[in-house]
Amino acid sequence: MIEIMKSGHPLWNKTITFAENCSWRAGAALAKRMRENAFAENERVLVELENDEIAGFCTFANKDELPEEYDFSPFIGFMFVDEKYRGHRLSGKLIDAACGIAKEQGFSTVYIMSGEVGLYEKYGFEKLGDYATIYGTTDQLFAKKI
Repeated sequence: MIEIMKSGHPLWNKTITFAENCSWRAGAALAKRMRENAFAENERVLVELENDEIAGFCTFANKDELPEEYDFSPFIGFMFVDEKYRGHRLSGKLIDAACGIAKEQGFSTVYIMSGEVGLYEKYGFEKLGDYATIYGTTDQLFAKKI
């Protein structure tokens, strides 16, 4: 089951704790953003629940790690599925839910920045290219028409 959240949701603090303690280093960055409620009004945090346990999360956001000169928007970001739940297509469920939010908000394309090879293509994304990030690294930019 996927919960679509903003600050004040009953699972908000539980998700902060999960993100802080997950195996992915970017989880701490998401936890910090959630603590500070550093989200625009239309942005959301999505959490996948399996048997009342958090199995994964992602965000629906206006921007990601690209410099301001790029006008790609919106993004699915902070995509993470806990190791014990991998291989069950939970990423696809989170992506579908985020695409639903994008459609409701009038978008026709969603984007993902990632270093993963071969993951997002399975979910209908096409690689647009390699882009320098605000962190001084290079990541792949993927797009999906919705």
